[in-house]
Amino acid sequence: MIEEKFAELVRRAAAQRILFTRHALDQMNKPDRLISDAEVREVVTQGEHIEDYPEDPRGHSGLFCHRALKGRYIHVVCSPKTHYLAIITAYVPNPAEWDNQFRKRRK
Repeated sequence: MIEEKFAELVRRAAAQRILFTRHALDQMNKPDRLISDAEVREVVTQGEHIEDYPEDPRGHSGLFCHRALKGRYIHVVCSPKTHYLAIITAYVPNPAEWDNQFRKRRK
């Protein structure tokens, strides 16, 4: 399992405030996705941290996966900051690119 401390930082930051980047909002509002704020919150507070991006130019970020409210899997890339959690993007993963649990990339 990926470092639990990062997931704790994400959850603490989310408890303070969640801010969505323009890119995240654009991705969430695509007609074939329509991902709600509530679904994103559920993913970052209850989901599994599946990939780590410590060298992300926007700050240390990570990919979280969770089967959310509507029963579909959602991926969220986020970066914890001192007083908020930045949501970088959110999407419904493509089954051709991920395993059956949407936690490991296919090679």
